[in-house]
Amino acid sequence: MFVTQIIHLLRRWRQYEANVRELSRLGDRELADIGINRSEIARVAWEGAE
Repeated sequence: MFVTQIIHLLRRWRQYEANVRELSRLGDRELADIGINRSEIARVAWEGAE
């Protein structure tokens, strides 16, 4: 059970990091087009990692 939770958390963290990288590559105009600003990248990336 514990190992399964750790594996799940690691996979989620890796997805979070990938999301942050991808969103960070976008310009401010592109971010605005999808309805977020640069300060929201971490939150949006974490929500997308679920």
